[in-house]
Amino acid sequence: MPVLRLLGAQVAIGAAAIFARYALAGAGPLAVSALRLVIAALAVLAIAGRLRRLSPRREAAFACAGVALALHFGTWIASLRYTSVAISTLLVTTTPVWTELYDVARYRRPPARSYVVALALALAGVASIAAARAGVPAPVPGHALAGAALALAGSIAIGAYLIVVREAGATAEGGRLPTRAIVARTYGWASLALVAASAAVHQGPPAASDLPAWGGVLAMALGSQLLGHTAINAALRDFSPSTIALSTLLEPVVAALLAAWIFRETLSLPTALGGVLVLAAVATTLRAGSATPLRRRRDAAATPRA
Repeated sequence: MPVLRLLGAQVAIGAAAIFARYALAGAGPLAVSALRLVIAALAVLAIAGRLRRLSPRREAAFACAGVALALHFGTWIASLRYTSVAISTLLVTTTPVWTELYDVARYRRPPARSYVVALALALAGVASIAAARAGVPAPVPGHALAGAALALAGSIAIGAYLIVVREAGATAEGGRLPTRAIVARTYGWASLALVAASAAVHQGPPAASDLPAWGGVLAMALGSQLLGHTAINAALRDFSPSTIALSTLLEPVVAALLAAWIFRETLSLPTALGGVLVLAAVATTLRAGSATPLRRRRDAAATPRA
């Protein structure tokens, strides 16, 4: 059962891009992102109950994390309009490469040889994908490079979110916060940011009669966001964090298989090769990070308890 739960979670999260495609047929990317986060935030707030008061500085940190989360969803979901599901999902999973780069700069330590190899693999993979952009299927053709850039921006944004939450969630002031309290705050701030952004650019929700679009929104919020990510947190009781991190490499594979089946998306040989290189880069970064004693101690101290 633990293995099936973990696999089910990765399938639910990997299917988010498929659900987003249906939602995007009825609304703009900012509106879709806002609806996903508003629904998820309301559900999490109902579960978390009354939140304890924090200092303005700590609350501001979670607000910044929420803005980063809003940028992640806004840019990644927008990328699905311009590039294939497989490429978008693949590039958005490169977060460990960017968080490791931050740690190298933040703690002023030389990068490990494995990270240099991973970075080279990631750059080679992205270059291979970019070179094959002409053959990428997408709802809005001719902008595949912009789609890839948006997916990478989403990857960097979720990396910033994780870094801010890691620092603010485990700060000594007031004690460590439980996961549900952190998520309730960051989802709330992210939903507010996305509602404001979608209103500013006049992106409204799908029409009430557009059942496929609303089905995609609800499936993302309740299936991918709540069930998928909740199951990932529950899996921490049965698997090590490094094992769960490596299991996230299944997400782009699941997304690619579902897109090939539902949308008849195909990948060229250079794109597939680039995907393999990017996955290898992420796997190398994750394995190197989980094997570093300093990283294990720092993450153990910073990881909020549910």
